[in-house]
Amino acid sequence: MTLAQDRTTTPTRDEVFEAHEGGKLATRTTTPLADARDLSIAYTPGVADVCRAIADDAALAARYTWAHRLVVVVSDGTAVLGLGDIGPRAALPVMEGKSALFSSFAGLASIPLVLDTTDVDEIVETLVRLRPTFGAVNLEDVSAPRCFELERRLIEALDCPVMHDDQHGTAVVLLAALRGACAVQERALPDLRVVISGAGAAGIACARILLAAGAADVVLLDSRGVVDAGRGGVKAELAAVTNPRGVTGGIAEALAGADVFVGLSGSTVPPELLATMAPDGMVFALSNPDPEVHPDVAARHAAIVATGRSDFPNQINNVLAFPGIFRGALDAGARRITDRMLLAAAGAIADVASEGLSPSAIVPGPFDARVAPAVAAAVARAAVDEGVAPPA
Repeated sequence: MTLAQDRTTTPTRDEVFEAHEGGKLATRTTTPLADARDLSIAYTPGVADVCRAIADDAALAARYTWAHRLVVVVSDGTAVLGLGDIGPRAALPVMEGKSALFSSFAGLASIPLVLDTTDVDEIVETLVRLRPTFGAVNLEDVSAPRCFELERRLIEALDCPVMHDDQHGTAVVLLAALRGACAVQERALPDLRVVISGAGAAGIACARILLAAGAADVVLLDSRGVVDAGRGGVKAELAAVTNPRGVTGGIAEALAGADVFVGLSGSTVPPELLATMAPDGMVFALSNPDPEVHPDVAARHAAIVATGRSDFPNQINNVLAFPGIFRGALDAGARRITDRMLLAAAGAIADVASEGLSPSAIVPGPFDARVAPAVAAAVARAAVDEGVAPPA
């Protein structure tokens, strides 16, 4: 028996291109424009009254424009999916798709902005200049390590929510899935030995959120093996708080006796190494479109298997996280997105999954209508509790 689900819904290449023809987004009006009276209300002369009011009180822009509910999806096209540095124009279909997901799953207006520069200073300056136009920034497909500096700089420069989804969306859903897996097996996160293969943006964020959630034994690997202080930068910071048993070497040494494997590197993992993991292991092979190990193969050695793909059970999909995170932050009027808000999001996803947990259902499905509202509510509460949003 294999883990694969029904793949009859897999689209053909022609269907994909037809769906993208002309782009996947369009703007629409929310007010009638059927006659001269409608025109005088939506445009001149009526609009001038609204402009004067906002000029007198800038806070009114949140009520009388779309900016407060508009998320801009920003990319420089340097780390797109598994395609790498393909540039802003080739990245635009992904950003259009992300904007469509914001609209469909969270009811938020969203537009893509692909920038023809990789200079952090220029990207920050561009978004600072555009700040009156939007209410939040979703960074997408920006290569590491620049993504860390860019996110930090934008959080400092802007008075609105900013999040690099490749980092934090992945981390939130991974934590939710791991909590679900722990509940299925009646185990505790602090008792698990976790191996994360891939020390890029997603891998580092996943390590951080697992540590914040109580994981006590996390080993992080990059292309040179177990991460140690000699790597420098962000990796050196993580080396100081990971690998408590002092594991040395590479993936083989790290996986021996491990309870959890998290793949975020795009490299393959020999199945025989999975056989060295502890009993009832968990394999999260999250690289797309090709997991580090085929799920059917992983299932021979692990009790719980998850991927990033939609054609296998336990899809670790960021769409479970980012729509609700931004919706909650904007609903609360939060100035930024904090670690506490991310932890709250993971908890909300895990709570939704708790009603129907099984080894093949450790997270909700991407179309579970309960997820985004639950995440939004939890994130909004956390924002108020932490003081980054006004009291409700």
